[in-house]
Amino acid sequence: MNLTSVVELQQVEKVHFLDSLTVSLALPKEILLRGSLVDVGSGAGFPGVPLKILFPTMSVTLIESVAKKTAFLEHLVGVLGISGIAVRTGRSEIFARDPALREKFDVVVSRAVASLRVLAELTLPFCRLGGLAVLQKKGDIDKEIGDAMNAVSKVGGDVFDVKHIPKEILAGKRSLVVLQKTKPTPEKYPRRSGFPAKRPL
Repeated sequence: MNLTSVVELQQVEKVHFLDSLTVSLALPKEILLRGSLVDVGSGAGFPGVPLKILFPTMSVTLIESVAKKTAFLEHLVGVLGISGIAVRTGRSEIFARDPALREKFDVVVSRAVASLRVLAELTLPFCRLGGLAVLQKKGDIDKEIGDAMNAVSKVGGDVFDVKHIPKEILAGKRSLVVLQKTKPTPEKYPRRSGFPAKRPL
């Protein structure tokens, strides 16, 4: 379905699957075994689907705004016969205001979607108090983290940890930025669709 430019098997295994599974390095065992996870901007299902395969007792929700991609995800879930996984088509800014989803998840994950300033507003509203957002980033991220501190605080979070993926596992300066939900997200966040990206906090 032309959802990724990476098609060679070993590269798919490393660039998509192994990269997705590194998220587990930032998650407590109890979340991996029986927690609830939402993947914001899931695309072709990374990192949510590989995490669900490896940790099948975890409850997973995949959110993606592009219908072509969610059609693929629905097909994938059906072919693999995976239970305990939901696929939702729409913008995260809208779903984050749904009482059934807002501040309900133990962990929110996002991969290659936006800058940390934007991701904070798109992810933390889904986190329960004490929950985590694990955001996959590449390259030098110190400045990006510094620039995002205000945004993270405004939506109820704090930078809890930064885990650097050893180059022996994956090359390319890959890191997991872990945010913790420390207080409720103010009702005005997230702002309406498109605003977080156009006017980052």
